Amino acid sequence: MQCRFCNTELEHVFIDLVNSPASNSFLTREQLNEPETFFPLKVFTCHTCFLVQVDEYKKSDAIFDSNYAYFSSYSTSWLKHASDYADMMTKKFGYNANSLIMEIASNDGYLLQYFLQKGIQVMGVEPTANTAEVAIGKGIKTIIEFFGVELADRLANHWDVKADLLLGNNVLAHVPDIRDFVAGMKIILKENGVITMEFPHLMQLVENSQFDTIYHEHFSYLSFHTVKTIFESEGLAMFDVEEIPTHGGSLRIYAKHAENETRQASDRVEKLLKLEAEKGMTTLDWYEHFQEKALKVKLDLTEFLIQQKRAGKKVAAYGAAAKGNTLLNYCGIKNDLIEFVVDANPHKQDKYLPGSHIPVVKEEHLKQAIPDYVILLPWNLKEEIITQLSYIKDRGGRFVIPLPELQII
Repeated sequence: MQCRFCNTELEHVFIDLVNSPASNSFLTREQLNEPETFFPLKVFTCHTCFLVQVDEYKKSDAIFDSNYAYFSSYSTSWLKHASDYADMMTKKFGYNANSLIMEIASNDGYLLQYFLQKGIQVMGVEPTANTAEVAIGKGIKTIIEFFGVELADRLANHWDVKADLLLGNNVLAHVPDIRDFVAGMKIILKENGVITMEFPHLMQLVENSQFDTIYHEHFSYLSFHTVKTIFESEGLAMFDVEEIPTHGGSLRIYAKHAENETRQASDRVEKLLKLEAEKGMTTLDWYEHFQEKALKVKLDLTEFLIQQKRAGKKVAAYGAAAKGNTLLNYCGIKNDLIEFVVDANPHKQDKYLPGSHIPVVKEEHLKQAIPDYVILLPWNLKEEIITQLSYIKDRGGRFVIPLPELQII
């Protein structure tokens, strides 16, 4: 395998999570009796550019198909994040009815709807047809394709479409050809336009043992140093960066055309580069011991579940999130240790988690069962979930946070 950015031959394993099904490949009852496909989930570190990456064992067009199960609008905290972003960017850069806001991986229109409400023109690019149809129903023009140079060239040079603001939340890590993706953004961005991208910060992933954020949809795991290098290679320059709390600790980067001198670089750019360098993120040593952190989480969680099973306690989970599927499959946990998982997304309900075959149910089932413990698989939303499920504690139940260390609340 060669690095998807600099083509260096990859020799250094960051972590090996062995084999796992695609994290959003939920099963019907009938499929439980059929063979299930597992793919290697081994992640490498490039010793030249320090891009952490998984090989493309499962092709992206098979992962992001017409029955994609992730809909952004089922998280109230994520909707608030999107609304706050729209308010902040409109105020900061003065977008109006003459501006065009374009989002790559626009999902169900969870974010663009807030710009549309302000009377600003919007356009989404979303490869999953079922989520795109929801956005279209909200009045958001959406192109149902993968984004890259070919689509960007068609939009910019044949349809005369260019963006004042080009944004993408949690998509930069999802693209197998990251150079083509960034080159496409260069083409579609107006002369004085702004790019913002949000993605989980590799520094937080390592320091907080967030190995469950590794799955086949996430082809890359990104430091600021490496993203800056990739953008510069395609003629784009960073002019600001923010550390934000989403997904356990993310970065929001701001980029422009390298030749655009109207925006001065914030001192936050150099400060974050310096912080990463001081932590050792531009040396191989920093990437060497992540496997041990994951193993500790695995042993602690499986030991806890076995203890509860022996004691006759009932354990359920909340949130049929992709990260939860990575965690459960790496730990070898099945439906004999966790009875069911609750999820608000009707597209996941009445199905089964890939690999573990734990049934996905509505919240009403949880209210009736009241298990002794509820494991919060999307631990990044723990405050939102604990507030929503306050009746669990009222009736003697407790919450379990699996990462970065096992915590019982």
